[in-house]
Amino acid sequence: MINLVGKRYWFFLLSAIIVIPGLISLFIPPGLRVGIEFTSGSSMTFHFEKPVEQADLRQELAKLGHDEAIIQRTGGGDFLVRTQEIDRDEKTKLEDGLKSRFGDMTTLDYYSVSPLVAAEVVRAAIIAVIAASIGMLIYIAIAFRKMPQPWRYGTTAIITLIHDVLVVVGIFSILGKFFNTQVDALFITAILTVVGYSINDTVVIFDRIRENMSKGVSKVYETLVNRSLVETLARSLNTGLGTLLAIAALYLFGGVTIQTFCLALLIGITSG
Repeated sequence: MINLVGKRYWFFLLSAIIVIPGLISLFIPPGLRVGIEFTSGSSMTFHFEKPVEQADLRQELAKLGHDEAIIQRTGGGDFLVRTQEIDRDEKTKLEDGLKSRFGDMTTLDYYSVSPLVAAEVVRAAIIAVIAASIGMLIYIAIAFRKMPQPWRYGTTAIITLIHDVLVVVGIFSILGKFFNTQVDALFITAILTVVGYSINDTVVIFDRIRENMSKGVSKVYETLVNRSLVETLARSLNTGLGTLLAIAALYLFGGVTIQTFCLALLIGITSG
């Protein structure tokens, strides 16, 4: 039988190698490059009839007073542009300037987020993560109340989900600094999904530990835990790999608007 528990310090080292650079990046401002949902601003998707280079579009936007604009090319060759908040009159002026430079174009999508709405989104996201963590801690403690020290199981489960969340957030902090990758409202949805997957895998292993303990499989706790891990390993891998394949397909073919969401899920579920 594979001795996973005996090699736990190697796994701790691997986690540290991944998590610590992310934590360092988070402490270097800006910790995360947040999208307009959290800071306010406007988002537009432009379709040009003639081919346009991203560098040329960036230069023209700077001439039009939007040198802060963040530009991403979508899978269909269109451009997703995020700027500071602009009203419809300013949007029309921006479109006219781009048309005079690049020819016929169409605005496929446009929306703005005010500072008030952005602050509310941040508050709601923090409350959602805290409430989910507390709820799961209480649930696990109740579900395993007949086990010795049930609160330790709940606390351990929270530590594992914090680990998975730190992996995702840390990597996105690094990506934001080097590749201008932004986090948006869908990123919070992805974090909560990762939390759910993390808790699900943990509860399955805990349940097998409880089952093996009731059967008296071993009086040595490390042996008991190791056997439970090995017995649930195939299930965890099959579930995780099946999910990852579906998310990878969405990341590659689902379009730029959900790429951040899919990337966060890919990282978080792999970590879990």
